[in-house]
Amino acid sequence: MIRALLLVLEPERSWDEIATKQRSIARVFWLYVMPLLLLTSVIEGLGMHYWGEWRGEPPRLKLMTVPEVVVMEVAQILVHVAVLFFGAKMFKSLGETFHGQHTYHQAFTVVAYGLGPYWTVRILDAWPAVSPWFTYAIGIALTVAVLYHGVPRIMMPDPPQAFGVYLIGSLVLALATGIGKFLLVWLQQGRFIEFERVLVRWVSLLLGG
Repeated sequence: MIRALLLVLEPERSWDEIATKQRSIARVFWLYVMPLLLLTSVIEGLGMHYWGEWRGEPPRLKLMTVPEVVVMEVAQILVHVAVLFFGAKMFKSLGETFHGQHTYHQAFTVVAYGLGPYWTVRILDAWPAVSPWFTYAIGIALTVAVLYHGVPRIMMPDPPQAFGVYLIGSLVLALATGIGKFLLVWLQQGRFIEFERVLVRWVSLLLGG
């Protein structure tokens, strides 16, 4: 989370450090992405459990049980990880479209760290009074701003092509995260209630409930 905040506050210096370290995909995923997703999921889950979540039609504030919270947050993590790998693939493909020779490692690094601010803003979702679309808008705006400095430093496209890779890549990532957010909001609102009940039963059995 500290790295995500530094990318917002000191983007140029932070990206230079990331470029210098050149960590592997596995290290970035397990030492940066997963700890950040787990931390924000725990905070959001605690909010659902103790302060509640808007559910049903008409929406009513409901305190979520532990199995329900586990289902919600596991779904959150899976969607965010899927968006990460999809976004990395798209950034690599975009670089090739602009006649660049970019590796998947470069694309993964820029997307993983670029999404850090977006994931961090999820903490606000712990409060039921905060709209999930408000946190999405703030988070993706910060991510797009951070990517502006990250794309040229990590992917190193040719200067005439750098802005094109950044702009189209940011739009694709915003769309992918938006679709993911839409599905997660529907899940939290109880739109997939039958599927959710099955998962909650499984989790309850695993937790000994």
